[in-house]
Amino acid sequence: MKKHLCLALLFLGLTAPFAAAQEQPTIYTIVPGDTLWGLSQRFLKDPYYWPNVWANNQSVGNPHFIYPGQKVRIYSDRIEVEQAPAAPAPQAPAAQELREEPQAVTFSVNGSEGFLIENGMKPSGNVISLHQNREMAGTDDIVYTDIGRAQGANPGDRYQIFKKIGPVSHPVTNVILGQQVIPLGELQLSELEEKASKAIVTKSFQEISAGSFLLPYQERKLTIPLKSADRDLTGYIVQTQTGNQALAVNDVVFLDLGKAQGMQAGNMLYIVRDVVPDQRYANAKIEKLPVEVVGALVVVATGMNSSTAVIVKSVDTVYRGDRVEMKKSR
Repeated sequence: MKKHLCLALLFLGLTAPFAAAQEQPTIYTIVPGDTLWGLSQRFLKDPYYWPNVWANNQSVGNPHFIYPGQKVRIYSDRIEVEQAPAAPAPQAPAAQELREEPQAVTFSVNGSEGFLIENGMKPSGNVISLHQNREMAGTDDIVYTDIGRAQGANPGDRYQIFKKIGPVSHPVTNVILGQQVIPLGELQLSELEEKASKAIVTKSFQEISAGSFLLPYQERKLTIPLKSADRDLTGYIVQTQTGNQALAVNDVVFLDLGKAQGMQAGNMLYIVRDVVPDQRYANAKIEKLPVEVVGALVVVATGMNSSTAVIVKSVDTVYRGDRVEMKKSR
């Protein structure tokens, strides 16, 4: 069964009238326990398809569940979710009708995810000392940096404070991809010398010490829209935020795919594993079986050759070293 789903969804507004004329859909009513994942597997025999249903149906706010009573139109190559009927409202005096526009599917991140600082990436500066030679600093404390007028800095400039956790090696090639870092807080420069400055910590998430490095301030809380795949990509989960090997929904991971490979914030990838065929029961040698889909994740930030992602779906435990795939054709 041919599936040119991304093209069909992209031009849905143009193709729907023609499709309706050629094929009458089956109408299915959602019952408790139904999921997009399950519907895609049940009716299209394709568990990969559920993110496309989610991304292209604005009435579906939660990626994992739809609501009992909703109706879906099932075609041979796609599933369309009908808008859920609104609950009847008490009668009131006639007034001007207000319409709320449906919102696009988005993800919110708070900036605590961290990232990989890749080889060759240089920080803006470092915290070189704390006020009164303290060991740790927090909100409203004074620190000193090696950023000064020579770097073009000005009083009032803001920076984010990070700490390096350790090197990250690729689980397959063992190549060092970079250093895992976590955010510690934010500071603002107050007084400048030629090659140094005094600053005040305006916000701290963890204790700050000398040696922490600085990057220009960026808004931490972001809303990221889900983006359709525009290419095929294959990579790996190379590290986890917490260091845990076993992962589940909402856990943060790091991938070996970045801007250089065409990865974008908002892209969704599937977490897959190979299935080893049992040759004992085969009449001929089987080289390969369809992969097992164990979950899905969404990229929330990208570096040049790495990215940060959040697991949004899992049907089995996810591990560091698991393979991820993004498919344009699905």
